[in-house]
Amino acid sequence: MKRIVLGLLAATAMVLPAFAADVQPAILYDLGGKFDKSFNEAAYHGAEKFKTETGTAYVEFEVSNASQREQALRRFAEDGHNPIVMAGFAWEDALKKVAAEYPDLNFAIIDDAVDMPNVRSLVFKENEGSYLVGIMAAMASKSKKVSFVGGMDIPLIRKFECGYVGGAKSAGATDVIQNMTGDTPAAWNDPAKGGEIAKTQIDQGSDVVYAAAGGTGVGVLQAAADAGKLGIGVDSNQNGLQPGKVLTSMLKRVDVAVYTAFMDGKNGTFKGGVENLGLKEGGVDYAMDDNNKALVTDEMKAAVEKAKADIIAGKVEVHDYTTDNACPY
Repeated sequence: MKRIVLGLLAATAMVLPAFAADVQPAILYDLGGKFDKSFNEAAYHGAEKFKTETGTAYVEFEVSNASQREQALRRFAEDGHNPIVMAGFAWEDALKKVAAEYPDLNFAIIDDAVDMPNVRSLVFKENEGSYLVGIMAAMASKSKKVSFVGGMDIPLIRKFECGYVGGAKSAGATDVIQNMTGDTPAAWNDPAKGGEIAKTQIDQGSDVVYAAAGGTGVGVLQAAADAGKLGIGVDSNQNGLQPGKVLTSMLKRVDVAVYTAFMDGKNGTFKGGVENLGLKEGGVDYAMDDNNKALVTDEMKAAVEKAKADIIAGKVEVHDYTTDNACPY
């Protein structure tokens, strides 16, 4: 415990002199680390964009076990960092305690809703973005069997799963094989197990595999590529991890959420409240770049863009597992 405290103090000491007088931002990542190629890394890129554009540095901390959360958050608050952004729902309990003790500081949490005046809660409509990539998966599939590998079995990941199933079935998939990696936080960072699950799904006939599993998804994409099948990435643009073998990535704009929170803190415009970010708000989307453009046909793109417009216009309802408590597709 003493070592953790000293480490936090050292990190703070290294960057504090670089802060502008009016803003001292901080970000705390979730399990899996800031270079997980997915959720945490998206948050990191948002913080880096802020630093590049403003010349203002920030403090960061990568949690390695749950016992560190409250201590790390409290240390940043004690040192006056503002705003403080937490990547991941698992920060909720620590946030409620610390934010109440520091009402003059601004906090933001990604993937959970905390009703406090000095807290901005950033949640996403992952089901909407997953619906789009589900359409693409079904249209790209030769077997008409596609699959999903989730990380930790929680309602949040069920939202990804449910939207994907809905999109895939709307575009002609006959079967969507679904598996979760585990029921503990270790499920976010187990690429070997992710690869094993993907191989099993491919053996069952899947030829497009969508991974919503944090760092575990890297193993899923690798297994799909090794088998000559297609993968679908998540959160960050993962098309380049296996060029020509990743059909697309479901973008969850965690980077924008972090960047905006930091900028609002710097500009004095930070406000609390819940923001629910879907296709209409630019919170989710699908990725196109040179790595996957040869895989996406004009017909596929037209179908996805039509679905996107229909969802935004309210013509198509994409079910949300956390609301329905079940996936109706």
